[in-house]
This record gives sequence, structure tokens and C-alpha cells, in this order.
Amino acid sequence: MAKKKELTVEDKLRKLYDLQLIHSRIDRIHSLRGELPLEVQDLEDEISGLTRRMERLQSEIDAENAEITNKRNIIKDAELLIKRYEEQQMNVRNNREYDALSKEIEFQKLEIELAEKRIREYSLNIEHKTEALNGVNEQLEERNKHLEHKNAELDKILKETEKEEAQLQKAADKVGAEIEDRLLNAYHRIRENAKNGLAVVTIERNAIGGSFFTIPPQQQMEIAQRKKIMTSEHCGRILVDAELASEEEERMNKEFGELA
Repeated sequence: MAKKKELTVEDKLRKLYDLQLIHSRIDRIHSLRGELPLEVQDLEDEISGLTRRMERLQSEIDAENAEITNKRNIIKDAELLIKRYEEQQMNVRNNREYDALSKEIEFQKLEIELAEKRIREYSLNIEHKTEALNGVNEQLEERNKHLEHKNAELDKILKETEKEEAQLQKAADKVGAEIEDRLLNAYHRIRENAKNGLAVVTIERNAIGGSFFTIPPQQQMEIAQRKKIMTSEHCGRILVDAELASEEEERMNKEFGELA
């Protein structure tokens, strides 16, 4: 691996501020997308859940329809047996044989009654589950339309910004490669812990930009001399003077265009 070029403290500060400006532009692109990626993911998860529920309901309906078919076959078989037993009763030789056939007929009639009861139960279940299935299907259609709309929104924003983001990311990688690892790691660590993603900030009106923490005049002079990397004792951010920031912002605007 090639050794990174040794930079002066001022050069380091400029590189760090350049990196911050680039990352802030990337952050702005992400903010334009807003919650859309999360909304799309939530919708996809919801659709997946509704689809699984539909499949489960349909599977249960199919199983109960199969049970109805089975019970109807039982009824047919029982009716055939009853007919056969009744014919056999016409040719019995004694009361014992007649009574035995009568018991078989009674048993088959009970089988028919039980099968008919189960058919009614299954039919009622199917009716309720079909109603639920239709409701889930309506939800699914509505969610799919919503997802299509959100995906169209997201695709439009991605098409408008992906080229710019790729260009900015390439620039960020290039600048980052010129910063010593220790300093670069510190920058990323500060940035990750900052709510607004700002790891490098300027001094504005004797205070840290974007906050109310004031900087003593002596410290402001040291920051303006650019002889060492200085951080805020309040928030840990890297501090740069307003003149350096203005120069780098002007250069960055020439390279990437004015930030709207």
C-alpha cells in the first residue's frame, strides 16, 4: 500500500472540511429520499405478510373442501349399505338376523347424520374464511397499489440523484484516501455520533456553528492559525475558522455546483 502524502496541519483541516462538505451533500440527497426507502420496505413486509395469510386461508379452505368431499363419499357409501341391508332384511330367516341388519342400518344412518353435521360445520367455516380471504385480498390490492406509487416516487428520486451521489462518493473516497487513517477514523467516529452528521464545524459569531457553545478569543486565534487540530470540549467536533471554511465552500461549489 502506497504511503499517504504527509500534509501540513492546514492541509489536513482543509481535507477534513472538504470531506465534511461532500458528506453533507450526500446527506442532503438521502434526506430528499426521506422515509421512502423505509416506507417501501414496510409495505413489502406487509404485503408479504398478507400474501402468507391468503395462502394459509386458501390452504385451510381447500382442506375443508376436501373434507366435505370425503364426508359426501361417506354418505354415499352409507346410503348404498342401507339399501343393501334393507334388501337383505327381505330375505332373513329369523328375528336375530333382522335385528342385526336393523342395527347396521341405524349405524349407517348415524354415520350420515354425523357426516352431514360435519359438512355444515365445514361449509360455515369455508364461508367465514372466504369472507376473510376476500378482505385480505382487498387489502393486498390496496397495499400493492400503494407500493407501486411509493416505488415510482423512490425510482424518480433515485434517477435524479444517483449520478450525483456516485460522483460525490467518488470524491469523498478520493479525499478520504489522502487523510491519515487515525484522523480519518476520528472523523467518522465523530460524524456517526453527531445527530446532523457534522464532524467538522466552523466558528460563527464566537460560537461553534449550529450550537450555543462559545469559544474563548484565545482559542479562536489558535484555530485561525491552523497549526494544530482542535476539537470542541463540549461536543468533540473538529473546529475550523470561518475563512478556511469559506474558501473551501467556494472551491467545492465550483467543482460540484451551488448547494440549493
